[in-house]
Amino acid sequence: MKASDLFVKCLEAEGVERIFGVPGEENADLMISLMDSDIKFVLCRHE
Repeated sequence: MKASDLFVKCLEAEGVERIFGVPGEENADLMISLMDSDIKFVLCRHE
């Protein structure tokens, strides 16, 4: 199990339903772990 998988499991246990952010190289593992989760990722834009 990767650290990002454990982190997502902890978020699910706390009842998190949505995460807001900008995907990128730094959080790629987290994004992959979220694909198997019920947690929805909300894309935020920046300029």
